[in-house]
Amino acid sequence: MKKYYKVLLFLSFLLCCTLIVIFINFYKSNSQSQSFHPIDSVKIANYKFRYVPNEAYGFGERLDYKVGYKFITAGTGYLQISPSPVYKYGRECYNVQFEVRSLESLDFLYRVRDAYSSIIDVGGIFPWEFTQTIREGNYKRDAKAYFDQFNKKTWTGDKSYDVPEYINDIVSAFYYVRTLDLSSMSKGTVFYLENFFDNKTWKLGVKILGKDVAEVDAGKFNCIVIEPLVVEGGLFKSEGSIYIWLTDDDRKIPVKVATKIPIGYVEAKLTSYKGIRGPIKAKIQ
Repeated sequence: MKKYYKVLLFLSFLLCCTLIVIFINFYKSNSQSQSFHPIDSVKIANYKFRYVPNEAYGFGERLDYKVGYKFITAGTGYLQISPSPVYKYGRECYNVQFEVRSLESLDFLYRVRDAYSSIIDVGGIFPWEFTQTIREGNYKRDAKAYFDQFNKKTWTGDKSYDVPEYINDIVSAFYYVRTLDLSSMSKGTVFYLENFFDNKTWKLGVKILGKDVAEVDAGKFNCIVIEPLVVEGGLFKSEGSIYIWLTDDDRKIPVKVATKIPIGYVEAKLTSYKGIRGPIKAKIQ
């Protein structure tokens, strides 16, 4: 049953990892012992960061999902951008939350109450902060990372790490991918970006598999199907391939996620949405 809950996490760490257990060693220090060196807001105000055009999402977007096997629903989750902006160093940001939980009726099997958040720069689509709260069975973990995008460093606890320009966390990576022109990429295309994970920077890839139609509770959609690449012994660890259906339009909403298990597929499916930035042209009905 535990595997049913894990699949929902694929929605937000599209380019990062494939199992909840990978997060056990994600950040080595507790969020309450942070000694982050503040960034010079004046220097940031005068610095020209990249600009990433974004027609995919905006403030107030919320996507709700159910996860299960065939006709059995085991859990729910959501991706949400707060209705109002937050500001870091004078820059407008999205406050993005991702939560996943098991159904209360199934908590006796394995209780899950996990939450992640990322403060993502609106103009550049890169993170300033990442927060993680894990509640899985008897296991608990709280962690936080700060991203100094000006000096190209990431802070976790009292340690800093040199990172590439515009490094991503596990949530911001997914939202950055949604801004890309996936429709123009031919079948078989693989693209990469860099992500900070387990005190290291990883080059992460995702493959364009082609186009398909996905029918879920929220409707029927024309989709682009993508596959996160699995690297043995590296960042990706999975018992099978993972497939993600994104609407084939400017919104690139994640409609469905599926992963192979010995008895079939576990799937996370979109049940409802609101606060969408514009029309979903990929919706058939």
